[in-house]
Amino acid sequence: MIQYKVVESSVVTDDALEEILNTWCGKGWQFEGMQFAMRDASKRPAMAFILFTRKEDVITEN
Repeated sequence: MIQYKVVESSVVTDDALEEILNTWCGKGWQFEGMQFAMRDASKRPAMAFILFTRKEDVITEN
């Protein structure tokens, strides 16, 4: 089974995004993509959503 993780960040700088990527990939999550929410009055994104997945070990009871 695949497990999903979405990390939301209102700080959209290269340092902040690198820290999020390195932290979660270091915990065994695989980076899948990044989406940005834009403001009308600015060219910089207001928020970033970073998407990760990992395979979840399914434990079944007999």
